[in-house]
Amino acid sequence: MVETDTTPREALKKFFGFSKFKGAQEEVILNLLSGNSTFVIMPTGGGKSLCYQLPALMMEGVSIVVSPLIALMKNQVDAIRGFSDKDGVAHFLNSSLNKAQLAEVREDVKSGITKLLYVAPESLTKEENVEFFKSVKISFFAIDEAHCISEWGHDFRPEYRRLKDIMNEIAIRPFIALTATATDKVQQDILKNLGRPDATVFKASFNRSNLYYEIRPKESAFKEIIKVVKTHGGKSGIIYCLSRKKVEELAEALQVNGIKALPYHAGMDSKKRAKTQDQFLHEDVDVIVATIAFGMGIDKPDVRFVIHHDIPKSIEGYYQETGRAGRDGGEGNCYVFYSYQDIEKLEKFLQGKPVAEQEIGMQLLQDTVSYAETAICRRKFLLFYFGEEYDDENCNEMCDNCRYPREKAEAKEDIIHILNIIKDVKQRHKMNHIVNILMGVDNADMKTYHHNTKDYFKSGIEKGEKHWYSAIRHSLVLGILKKEIETYGELHVTELGEKFLAKPYSIMLSKERDFKATKDADILLAQRGAGGGDPKLVAILNEVRKDVAKKNNLPPYVIFQDPSIDDMAIRYPITMDELSRISGVGVGKANKYGAEFIKVIKRYVDENELERPTDMVVRTVAKKSASKVYIITNIDKKRPLSDIGKSLGLSESELLDQLEGIIHSGTKLNIDYCVQSLMDEEAIEEIIEYFKEEDDDAIGLAYDEFDGDFTEEELRMVRIMFMTKFSL
Repeated sequence: MVETDTTPREALKKFFGFSKFKGAQEEVILNLLSGNSTFVIMPTGGGKSLCYQLPALMMEGVSIVVSPLIALMKNQVDAIRGFSDKDGVAHFLNSSLNKAQLAEVREDVKSGITKLLYVAPESLTKEENVEFFKSVKISFFAIDEAHCISEWGHDFRPEYRRLKDIMNEIAIRPFIALTATATDKVQQDILKNLGRPDATVFKASFNRSNLYYEIRPKESAFKEIIKVVKTHGGKSGIIYCLSRKKVEELAEALQVNGIKALPYHAGMDSKKRAKTQDQFLHEDVDVIVATIAFGMGIDKPDVRFVIHHDIPKSIEGYYQETGRAGRDGGEGNCYVFYSYQDIEKLEKFLQGKPVAEQEIGMQLLQDTVSYAETAICRRKFLLFYFGEEYDDENCNEMCDNCRYPREKAEAKEDIIHILNIIKDVKQRHKMNHIVNILMGVDNADMKTYHHNTKDYFKSGIEKGEKHWYSAIRHSLVLGILKKEIETYGELHVTELGEKFLAKPYSIMLSKERDFKATKDADILLAQRGAGGGDPKLVAILNEVRKDVAKKNNLPPYVIFQDPSIDDMAIRYPITMDELSRISGVGVGKANKYGAEFIKVIKRYVDENELERPTDMVVRTVAKKSASKVYIITNIDKKRPLSDIGKSLGLSESELLDQLEGIIHSGTKLNIDYCVQSLMDEEAIEEIIEYFKEEDDDAIGLAYDEFDGDFTEEELRMVRIMFMTKFSL
């Protein structure tokens, strides 16, 4: 029952200061005020919270808001209190409260001051709370993040399944269930489990036209993420990682690169998490690196980018997390760093779970793969997933596939072939089985169904599995095929598909990217060899190196080796700090030999008006593996190299590899004691003199020069002595 004759619009102005509603908010509120159960599917930023907050303030009694996260509750309560002169207008009830706080909450609820009470599902089911709720007047129940009810939802929580019985035990009242992500299957599951299939459904468009979607190959992800963050200098952003360890590592990497960033995950204590959240909201911190729990219910409208270091487990999860960008209608950029290896990891996580849960999880994962690897408009794909049609011409290049379109080819005959196979196998198989037929994968399923005896078995080998997956995904989006969710994704030919078979028409298919073939950027850079950098600058720097070498009476390679020169010609370092982060340089070498190099590079950059790559300023967090620390410590103690190698299970050659790696990273190693115990002073001096005079430090050449008088290992050890003395 509404307490006054105030209309929703008047109440909106009175309580929140707004003069008009967004989208379907007013219809939703009127429906709830009329005593009708209501189901709201509205994208993040669409104003879901207001749909229950305003009716709660207008109606008699207290509304019980079921919310899954303490952080979410706190943020919502703070927001409501900001619009009222009474702090008691909103409270939360969860395990974080002490006895005194719990007593205060109950007193405010009983006295009628509290209009919104946020409750975790676990707290709602406690017998003492159920008895308390029975003693007070309840206006309605609100179930936030309602997708948690459905096992087909991306964040299924078993305790949400009990809500119907508990709510009915407390009081028969209308409910409002709200979610930002729900496919048709999830919607049906939610209403079925709440026992109100007749609830009025309000479904807003899932299109967020201000969001830009892009998938990037996961190559040197930390470096690439730092570059992306720096291009959005000083703006708010959220970066999601699947593991706590990765959250901590990435947050630290951002911090050492001058970015105001903090980690956020469940392993931190609640006070620290709350403080981190407040710092983000108050803009003391620009970037939060978090597990997926962060961001739910946080009312920060100006998040300008959302980055996924790891591919999400479902399209629903991805859509909800990206939905935290650009909630004010302004700029919002959404990047995913994707590698198929991440999918394989997630598949392993599903092992050991109940079969039905595995099937659902695998289906959700495959949909995510389809989104990541598709060449069609990403916005069209997303909206199709949520049951909405979309003309990709309206995308306005707001996704990478529309901004950078790929080559297309006619696929009519291939799609006819696919549809005929699906019909011939009685429409009882999933996408991967159909592709396996085309590729001739003779596995147990193939033998069971005798599909390996069909004429079309192996018929698609020439075009490759990527092509066939792409053709099937495209057919799904076109409505020629459909996936039967109840049977975990069996492919069926639709009525539209039958019409296509009867009268085929042209279907152009874009070539998809093969993310399985991506390599680490550093490996690719190494493979480019000496020609990887700006060739003009490489030539100039080689001359500088000769001059510096001559002044110091040293071979040029001792000053900087070729890979370092090439890296300079790629990254254009113009400060001593930047030069120290060039491959194989380090602080010592930079200070000793670098002044002339950065002077020349700066002049070259200015004269040619070059834009330096942003990854130049990417710092790496100082890390030494346990074995390297062990080696350095024990060399300082002057332990024999043979003992060190034995302790680490390394051969002599492998240990020398490690020592050379440490030297090239800019760390001094004094192994004189070891070399001097093996060789006489005269031999050592002779070898050092050789390395001083020769322009090439290759061990093979040195071995030939000395006619095998010294072993390769002896030559390598003396070279380490030489490099430590003259290079560092």
